[in-house]
Amino acid sequence: MAITLVNPTGLPEIDVYRQVSVATGSKLVFIAGQVAWDAEGTTVGEGDLAAQVEQCYLNVGTALAGVGASFDDVAKLTVFVVDWTPDKMPLLLEGISRAAGKMKVTPAPPATLLGVAALDVPEHLVEIEATAVID
Repeated sequence: MAITLVNPTGLPEIDVYRQVSVATGSKLVFIAGQVAWDAEGTTVGEGDLAAQVEQCYLNVGTALAGVGASFDDVAKLTVFVVDWTPDKMPLLLEGISRAAGKMKVTPAPPATLLGVAALDVPEHLVEIEATAVID
């Protein structure tokens, strides 16, 4: 594995991600922001943040698999949520949990969550991009 996830002493331990990733691989993989589209480009879970988060994570997983990688190789995630407020956290975590269960992974790389005014189309509530490192 090219990625080691760490919670250094002196930083808070967060349940859903680690504070630091150390990459030792030789190839960088940049996954474009994934939205809640199925394989045909139809939006999944319109109006349902948890369903869209789940689909975004599944799409990231599909993109990673397409280049021989997995969530174990992800060094960093960036999550963009339309009109983010802290009360949406349970829905975000639910979507992550459902996707993790389907993929049988624990996606816990360092992550940044950003609230945004809008995404590419009005029905998309979340977009997730990933950076991975592989050998």
